[in-house]
Amino acid sequence: MVTAFVMIKANTGEADRLRDEIEAIDGVESAHIVAGDVDIIAKARVETPAEVKNIAATQIQGIDGIEDTQTYIAMD
Repeated sequence: MVTAFVMIKANTGEADRLRDEIEAIDGVESAHIVAGDVDIIAKARVETPAEVKNIAATQIQGIDGIEDTQTYIAMD
């Protein structure tokens, strides 16, 4: 299993809606609205790094209202 954390910047006022859409994506275990440099942190658990890429680069970035993402793959 591959665990990844996706840091997400959202348009102002869109965090609640975006969190719900992100949590509905297959492979996303959870999504949390946070304070700091990003607005939402999503945790994904999938079988391959290619699936992480699909979630972060295709599905999450494809949602209207997402400004930017950064993805980190857990090493343990």
